[in-house]
Amino acid sequence: QVQLVESGGGLVQAGGSLRLSCAASGRTFSVYTIGWFRQAPGKEREFVATIRLTGGRTYYADSVKGRFTISRDNANNTVYLQMNSLKSEDTAVYYCAAARYGAGASAASYDYWGQGTQVTVSS
Repeated sequence: QVQLVESGGGLVQAGGSLRLSCAASGRTFSVYTIGWFRQAPGKEREFVATIRLTGGRTYYADSVKGRFTISRDNANNTVYLQMNSLKSEDTAVYYCAAARYGAGASAASYDYWGQGTQVTVSS
């Protein structure tokens, strides 16, 4: 089993920045990919970004490309999501997820999920 804990959410004004953290514990050696997803009220969960823990290859949703950056600290089993130029439409609960194999934008590809952290962007 792998446990994931997100942190760093909060309230920020439009144009501001936040950095989310995803700390992994447990059988972390089995994790190949970490992804970030988000879910706004009344909407489906959507893909944000993903990173491979070996090699560091990243992939972003078009809606966040150029504004968000995903990175990893393998020594501390932590993945970050730096969010800049935030917009009101970025308001959502943000979840990190871990996959034992290569995974992209499909939530079904991920095996473990955190509890989520709320991000609210005021306009």
